[in-house]
Amino acid sequence: MLLDWVTVVLLIGIGLLLIIVELIFVPGTTIVGIIGLVLAAIGIWIGYTALGSTIGHIILACTILIGALAFVYSFRSESWSQFALKNQNRGHVNEDNPHLLEVGEVGKTVSALRPQGTALFAERHHEVQTQGEFVAPNKTVRIIVLSQNKIVVEEVS
Repeated sequence: MLLDWVTVVLLIGIGLLLIIVELIFVPGTTIVGIIGLVLAAIGIWIGYTALGSTIGHIILACTILIGALAFVYSFRSESWSQFALKNQNRGHVNEDNPHLLEVGEVGKTVSALRPQGTALFAERHHEVQTQGEFVAPNKTVRIIVLSQNKIVVEEVS
């Protein structure tokens, strides 16, 4: 009888813990949550078969109540905010002195452009992109479009 209670409590406890771990730490994988749900269901089933239907109903009700309270508490507490991104990156590439470059200016790629990468124009590194083609490092490129902070280049043959 005591072993049945220990088994039921452990299965349901571990099952609920795995469901909460699924919700908080590894959302979207569903494997951990499914294993937790199966363990909790097995614990409830053992409660019904070994301890009787009245105790089984009480175990089921308690499991649902504890699971719902844990779920609500995890959303109401600030535990989720520890995993949320709070800061925003407000920086932009090529912000400093974009007006120094002109269409037709020639430079050299520093990294491979696939289709984006880095190129050197007038001794300064700039983030550039092609119109879809790949360009190897150390190749000569020419600016074909300048719009806001976007620099579009093409390889010079």
